[in-house]
This record gives sequence, structure tokens and C-alpha cells, in this order.
Amino acid sequence: MAGTSNARTALTVLGTVGAVGVGAAVWGIGIERHLYTVRHHELRVLPQGAAPIRVLHLSDAHMAPWQHRKQRWIASLAALHPDVIVNTGDNIGHVDGLDGIRAAFAPFRGIPGLFVHGSNDHVAPAPRNPFKYFLGPSEHIPRAQNMDAAALDAFLTDDLGWTDVNNAAGSLVVKGLRIDAFGVSDAHRDWDRLEDLPPAIDSLGAGADLSWGVTHAPYRRVLDTFTDLGADILFGGHTHGGQVRIPFSPKALVANCDIPLDQARGLSAWTHDARTVPLNVSAGIGHSIYAPVRFGCRPEVSLITLRAR
Repeated sequence: MAGTSNARTALTVLGTVGAVGVGAAVWGIGIERHLYTVRHHELRVLPQGAAPIRVLHLSDAHMAPWQHRKQRWIASLAALHPDVIVNTGDNIGHVDGLDGIRAAFAPFRGIPGLFVHGSNDHVAPAPRNPFKYFLGPSEHIPRAQNMDAAALDAFLTDDLGWTDVNNAAGSLVVKGLRIDAFGVSDAHRDWDRLEDLPPAIDSLGAGADLSWGVTHAPYRRVLDTFTDLGADILFGGHTHGGQVRIPFSPKALVANCDIPLDQARGLSAWTHDARTVPLNVSAGIGHSIYAPVRFGCRPEVSLITLRAR
């Protein structure tokens, strides 16, 4: 009798664990990855008397051509009336994903913007073992299929009018304020050329009201250098917020870079050499087509309202 009872208890436990696992998979794959949300923040960083500036931070769309629901949701964000857009890369998630990006971003035409690249703006994603992310940042896939990065850049610059700050710097005027921005290409692939930034920034001349540092992958070396170069706000993506998180936990399980896990999503503060600046890391809108899941980490954009000090 005791043996039979123990066997029944073990089967009940196994059945419960299995049901929870199936339920979590159904939620993460079938539901949460489509629960797009806008994360709102406020920062008091503008000169006294300045009008508020609404910054829409987009990241990691990983667009595939069949993802029409995602395309419609991104397009609807124009109704938020952002004053400027910061795009931290990984826009394309499939070799034919650019058409989806064109449809999603078309309503932003004429809104000032900045962008940098993630690796998937250049090369297609590939299947990976998700458990390897717990061992450190992912390795590069040799012989990955090339994306049409030139066509993406032509759309973002020529059609939308955005400024390319991949290992470069540029200026925008937004509501009468001059914003200087500098950025790097994907640091996860070691495409960042931080040594190019000081002369690029110097070429802009003095007189900026605000300075932004923009990166796809928020590696410490990049954030530290941006802080040293005088950035007033830092923007990053890449982490997907961990993509799968323990619900309500302040820390991601993984970040796929060396940023502290409690700073892998949302607004926080970055300190280097006694200087502290705001850092916003977007958990992003999408996911690799080979890992179609979000759990405890809804797909998102950030709407950051900058106000006078």
C-alpha cells in the first residue's frame, strides 16, 4: 500500500510539473510574445525653461515578413507623437524582413531620428542552443547569410530622414534644442570603433544642449567610454531584457553581454569615474525567429519624456 501511495504521489508531482511547463510554454510562445507594451519614463535633463521632448526608443524588432501584427503595432506608435526616435538596431530578423520594417516605420517619416546597427542588420539569425546563453555572450555563426544593410540604411536615412551614428556622430535640432549624438555599431560583434568617436564629436563643434550615447549592445567598455565622452543619456538594446525572466524578479537571467543583470532592462543609472548618467536599455520588440518566446518579459518600446531640470 505504501509503495502504491508513493508511486501515485510521484506521478501527481510529475503531472503537475509537466502541466506547469506546458502552460508556461503556451503562454510564452502563444501569448506573451505578442503582448506589446510601451514603457514610460521621465528624466529631468533639459535646460531650465525648455519644452518637454518625447523620445521614442525602438530596439530589436527582428522583423520577419509574416509578422503583420508586430508591423501594425509599431506603426501605431506614431500616435504617441514622439519628437525624436532612437533606434538601437537589430531591425531585421529575416532576409526578407525589410519590407516589414518599411511598413512598420513608414508613419515615422519626417520625425527626427538616430540609429545604430545590431548584427542582424547585417547577417541573418541562425538556430542556437538557448542554454549556452548561461555560459556567457553568444558566439558568432560563421557563414551566416548576409542581410541587405545598405538597403536598410537607405530607407532609414533617405526615406525617413534619420541620422546614422554607427561609429559616428551627428546633430539634431528638436524643439529649438541642439542634441549631439554619437554611437557605435554592434559591440557584441566587436564592430565598435570607440577610437573614432572623439574626432567625430569634435567635428560637431561646441554649443550642444544635450549629448546622447547610442549603442546596440550595452557592453561596459562602451558605456564607460560614452560617459567619459560627456553623454548625458545612454541608450542600448540587444539584451531582450533577458527574454525569459522569473516573473517580478528585478534581474534578468541572462543579458548576452557584460552589463549587470539588474540593468538589462529599463531605466537605471550608469556610473564611471564618479560621473553618473541615465541609461535606458530597451527589452526590445521582437525575438529571433528561432526562439519565438517571451516569458515574464513583454515586448516593449520606451517613451521617455525629457523635462527641464
